[in-house]
Amino acid sequence: MVGVFSRSFSFPNKINPNRPSKPPISHHTRCVSLPCRSHPLISHLKDEINDLKSWSNSKPETRNSAWICDGLSRLKDLHDSLDDLLQIPQTQESLRRQPYLVENLLEDFLKFVDVYGIFRTSVLSFNEEVTASQVGIRKRDDLKAALYIKARKRLIIEMNKLVSTVRSISVPAPALITVGDAEVAGVTGDVVEVTALVSTTLFNGISSSFGARKSWRSGLGLSKKVKVEGGIEEFEKIGAESLLELKKKKDEEIKMVLKRMQELESCIGRIESCSERVFRGLIKSKVSLLNTLTDR
Repeated sequence: MVGVFSRSFSFPNKINPNRPSKPPISHHTRCVSLPCRSHPLISHLKDEINDLKSWSNSKPETRNSAWICDGLSRLKDLHDSLDDLLQIPQTQESLRRQPYLVENLLEDFLKFVDVYGIFRTSVLSFNEEVTASQVGIRKRDDLKAALYIKARKRLIIEMNKLVSTVRSISVPAPALITVGDAEVAGVTGDVVEVTALVSTTLFNGISSSFGARKSWRSGLGLSKKVKVEGGIEEFEKIGAESLLELKKKKDEEIKMVLKRMQELESCIGRIESCSERVFRGLIKSKVSLLNTLTDR
């Protein structure tokens, strides 16, 4: 894997019949085309990356908070495995030969850390509005319920900003030195790529959960509302219409809305908890990358 060691083979000298017979002499020819086998951690990381790609391609109807938390837990495990790889001396030596790659990876991880820090702040703030809105719903206070709808709109804007930030992250093309260096660069680049994939799936899932968006009919200049796929089930269950004119709603309707708001509150709490673990895993990976440049 990380440290590539060339193999050598022995070939006997051919005997010239015109010369006196001599004992065969062996000479060594170095073969640089046969690197040693990859470190098991490389293979393990690749398996985890492929699993996350399969997770992101699952059907929209399966996308609920449990599915989101599963993806975030897998992402956290991936970064734990990456941190294990970054602790290996051969990996550190390989990355020191590629300072440009490490600097770009550090920049990418800094963006991921910032993104997840903002995300956690946003969802915690939104969850406070969810909690406060339940008091308003019990009192049939339309004004307090309207504050939740405004908070929802703010959350959509914030999620879309995070998606834009994540999409600005690109994997640098490293200046490769050895096959081992190429393997390390490749797998770290794949980690960045799949982290961006999972993150955009999460943020888009939340922002697209709050009802339909407008789409233009081609050639007619008219707009119609279409359902956006990929939303999160618990977020989608509470439409804005269910929070309007609360005083006119029946007791059973109020109870149903309150039940769904409580489910949403629990859902957000689980997502925030999982995202915090990802946040801490990203910090560990960033610190380990930084150490490759500072520990000489």
